[in-house]
Amino acid sequence: MSLIVLLSGPNLNLLGERQPLIYGTATLDDLVDRARAAATKHGHELEHLQSNHEGELVDAVHRARGLAAAIIVNGAALTHYGWSLHDALATFEGPVVELHISNPEAREEWRRTSVLAPVATGTIQGFGGHGYELAVEAVARLLADGA
Repeated sequence: MSLIVLLSGPNLNLLGERQPLIYGTATLDDLVDRARAAATKHGHELEHLQSNHEGELVDAVHRARGLAAAIIVNGAALTHYGWSLHDALATFEGPVVELHISNPEAREEWRRTSVLAPVATGTIQGFGGHGYELAVEAVARLLADGA
């Protein structure tokens, strides 16, 4: 059983009540439960951390080094300016999947630049809460292929 770390950035703790037309009505706990069920189905364990503080997410990446097989990260607003998170993810040796509930390409111009994408193996975006399961599926396939 491999460990997958799921990181959730700023304001994602408000899912379910924050802009439901964009982010849906599911809470972060609902989405983490879906991701955890998908991980279990593939024989993996999922650990989740949400923080509104970039440094706490950086510390989580550091802790994951040598312990986790993969990281899924929904950096939220940090996606666009979180260079310290970028640098931390660059030190992680396993697959990194960037995740977005909405499609940043269909939103404001400033959301179309990701500083995390260059250090991510791939990106899942625009599939709403279903993206959490898709991200776990992507990680499971990458790990099965020896990534």
